[in-house]
Amino acid sequence: MNGGETVVPSKVPRTEERRPVTVVLGTQWGDEGKGKVVDMLATKADVCCRCQGGNNAAHSVHVDGAEYAFHLLPSGIVNPDCVAVIGNGVVVHLPQMFHELETNEKNGLCDMKDRLVISDRCHIVFDFHQQVDGLRESGRGQKSIGTTKKGIGPAYSSKATRNGLRICDLMGDFAHFSEKFRNLVDQYRTIPDLEVGVAAELAKYKELRERVRPLVRETVSYLHKFLEAGDKMILVEGAQSTILDIDFGLYPYVTSSNCSIGGVCTGLGIPPHVIGDVVGVVKAYLTRVGAGGFPTELDDEMGKLLLDRGHEYGVTTGRPRRCGWLDLIMLSYSNMINGFTGLAVTKLDIGDIAQLVKVGVAYHLDGEKVETFPASDDDLKRLEVEYLTLPCWKTNTEDVRKWEDLPKNAQRYIEVIRDKLRVPVRWIGVGKDRNSMIEIP
Repeated sequence: MNGGETVVPSKVPRTEERRPVTVVLGTQWGDEGKGKVVDMLATKADVCCRCQGGNNAAHSVHVDGAEYAFHLLPSGIVNPDCVAVIGNGVVVHLPQMFHELETNEKNGLCDMKDRLVISDRCHIVFDFHQQVDGLRESGRGQKSIGTTKKGIGPAYSSKATRNGLRICDLMGDFAHFSEKFRNLVDQYRTIPDLEVGVAAELAKYKELRERVRPLVRETVSYLHKFLEAGDKMILVEGAQSTILDIDFGLYPYVTSSNCSIGGVCTGLGIPPHVIGDVVGVVKAYLTRVGAGGFPTELDDEMGKLLLDRGHEYGVTTGRPRRCGWLDLIMLSYSNMINGFTGLAVTKLDIGDIAQLVKVGVAYHLDGEKVETFPASDDDLKRLEVEYLTLPCWKTNTEDVRKWEDLPKNAQRYIEVIRDKLRVPVRWIGVGKDRNSMIEIP
């Protein structure tokens, strides 16, 4: 009280009014070209992060004629001025991580270990997790779900049942780590044909923990220092894609983590209000791997053309991808979940050689229009798709670098995507390299 008046404390303004975090997410079934978009944006980033998944991801980056493949490392590490952070939501197979570092170092990327930070809260993927993954997948027979057999699902299962091991456990008392490891292995002893050499595994991890120790940090406070600096940009690289999300994807043909926008906050420990741009990466056609419904799939010469022209073979598995027409109903569903502020459309150059292109604009089931992407794979398999047919441009666009220089039919294709989603298209990819992106002001 002051002179009989109540003094109302002034509202304390947030110190994080800036929105320094840019997120890049897949909109479809993955393999949209996120690595290329991340690499482009990382040239202006101070930090690039992975927030979920593991080495089941696969991002290829082409720079100045060189090709780099990333499975676990954030692909923004190509920028020599960028720190790469593997956040707490990622599950880490340490032998694969070091192999990836060594392979890319041989290809010319230097000083990566000096710029790599790993959360002490990351869960560890062990070799027996990979064995379990493979045994379970082979046991499904015709009902396989298309896992990469990298142990990601079993590692997340260990995390959820609260008997997993984290990097911080490996950094602590090794006798305690060894006891926990034996207990974890015992949880899987009932699986036929599983063989785990406990002593050999523990010896391996005793050596690995000294190799990884210089890279380990508590990343929540580490990232918040960048947020509070006021002049830093943080880039987040989503792995997999929205239609593979454990909650929003086509269950059970999904990955084991949240690869939509919610996984960014939980996988890094950052608050939602610091997120600014959310970039959705859209391939100009549609691909997927594994089983499950695919309403716009092309099992004909056009599908083979997309496969060959787009080099649609998995970076992680080498498997040929199933190919089909672009599905705008799927994209609209992805946008509802993620709230994209801009789109990057990749592989538009596929229209350079095709006669025509189609885009799915509506679903019908049992004679009735379906408003959104279904939850059930059984329903997805029964859908009939309503298409919009557009003429192709049959002109080489690989050297085009300005919107106004694109053929009118190519511009029309982009406008259809933009108008359906009501989200601006900010970048268009017409080739492999970093500089083969058209930026729309």
